[in-house]
Formats: sequence, structure tokens, C-alpha cells
Amino acid sequence: MQEVQAVQSVVERKQSSELSRRLWRNKWIYVMLLPGILYFIVFKYIPMYGLIISFQNYKPFKGVSGSEWVGLEHFQRLFTEPDFLNILSNTLILFVMNLLFYFPIPIIMSLMLNEVKGDFFKKTFQTIVYLPHFMSWVIIVSISFVMLTMDGGIINDIIEYFGFEKINFLLAPEWFRPIYILQVIWREAGWGTIIYLAAIASIDPGLYEAARMDGAGRLRQMWHITLPALRSVIIVLLILKIGAVLELGFEHVYLLLNSMNRNVAEIIDTYVYTAGLKQGQFSYSAAIGLFKSFIGLVLVMIVNRIAKKMGEEGVY
Repeated sequence: MQEVQAVQSVVERKQSSELSRRLWRNKWIYVMLLPGILYFIVFKYIPMYGLIISFQNYKPFKGVSGSEWVGLEHFQRLFTEPDFLNILSNTLILFVMNLLFYFPIPIIMSLMLNEVKGDFFKKTFQTIVYLPHFMSWVIIVSISFVMLTMDGGIINDIIEYFGFEKINFLLAPEWFRPIYILQVIWREAGWGTIIYLAAIASIDPGLYEAARMDGAGRLRQMWHITLPALRSVIIVLLILKIGAVLELGFEHVYLLLNSMNRNVAEIIDTYVYTAGLKQGQFSYSAAIGLFKSFIGLVLVMIVNRIAKKMGEEGVY
């Protein structure tokens, strides 16, 4: 028995020393990881303590420990709100539009850019399509407002020039969703190509040379080499996208929201602001946030399991 314990002790010491050597050998990699780890700890994990207030009638002057516990009352209120189904459907419709119209655009753009041979044109085009990402939603919506307004907007001036009546794009409910998705594509499509272009750059050039020797043209090379190489990246980004099904972003929708299009434009994020934070209902807002996070987590787990069964790597 003592011999077994001695052997186990020697093995543990060797494992510990090996771990120490590995940590010391890769110390600068861990130093580089430190800011990201601290970011997630400070801004993602520590604030999770605040989810407690979703089960309380939280009063700021009483604090978390002194506030009254109400259990699932705020969740019951959320699901019984007369406007809840409409707000949820608006959120889901915008998400589906993002998935159908925006998600494929960066993939298509990256494939097209990969086929461009001139470095000057390629870099110039990349710079142009990346630029909108660095503009805030305030600027994007303001530019759209100037272009679409009925009072001197260039789009309505063109419509009037061809003999048609002007369209009130900014107030008409039926135009809210097309304007929203076009603005998303305009701002984010170019930036979204970065990951796909990086994945394309990692493809072995020998595969393309072998395909050309076999007589494959550019379309066949794209279909049989480039797209299969991108498949794992597309699956991972799709899983993450689906996990953010209820996270459309507050600022963009709020800037487009007005009294005329509220019936189709009110989403969960804007509802949290108007019905929760503006009226000081912090517990109710926290309950809605927890509901959104739970739905996102469940969807990520389901889609990741489906991806695993289909032979893909998934996100974990």
C-alpha cells in the first residue's frame, strides 16, 4: 500500500512540474489572454449576481438584501401582458429577416472578393465596405433620414421626377422592416466578410492547383473547395447568430421607432427601455433580460447538438 502511495506521489509531482513548465513556456500567451478574461469576469460574470432582482420587488434604497421576494411574479406579468405576443413576434420577424437576408451576404461578398485578382481594387473595395461598420447607428439612421424624408429627400425626389407620388418611408409601418434590414446590410455586411476571408486565406493553394489541372473552372473550385472549407465557420457563426435570436440591439430599432410604426417596430429591447427602465421597474427589466438569455442558451444548445449529429464541430 505504501509503495502504491509513493508511486502516486511521484506521478503527481511529475504532472505538477510538467504543468508548471508548460505554463511558464506559454506565459506570454496567457498574458495576452488576461485582458479578455478580465473583461468577461468584470462585465459578464459578476453582473450575473444582479439577476437576483428579477425574483424580487427591487427597491434601490433597500438594496438586494432588503428588497421583497416575489418569486415568478414578474415573469407571469411578462407572459400575460396584452402586447407581449406582438412584441415577441416583431422581434422574431426581424431576426428571421436578419437570418435570410443579411447572414448570407458576407459569405457571398467574401467569395466574390476572393475571386478578385487586382490587389488595388480588392483593397479599395474592402475599405469602402468596411467603413460603415465604424459609424454609429445614429449616423446611419440620420443619413437614411436625409435620403428618405419627404421634404427634400433624394429618394422621394427621384420618385416624384418619374411621376409617382412621394412615399412616407419613415412613418409608414410597412416600410419599417425593409429599411431596418437594408441598414443592417449596409453597416455590417462588409465587416462580416473578415472572418470568411481569413478562413479562405487558410485554404491550401495546392487544392486549387490540382482542381485547375483536372479542368475545374472558378465556379467548380468555389463549389467544391472554397465553400466546403467555409462550412465549419458558417455553422459556428450560425449557431452564435441563433443564440442571439432576441438580441437585435436597442439603439438601432429605437432610432427608427415612432408612434406611427410602433405596432411593427416595438421589440423586446425597446420594450425593456420604455416599460422597464423609464418607469424604474428594474426587477421587471431584469426578468425580461433573464428570459432572453435563457431562450438564447436553450437555442444554442439545441442547434449545437443538431450540428454535432450532422458531423460538424459546433461551438463546444
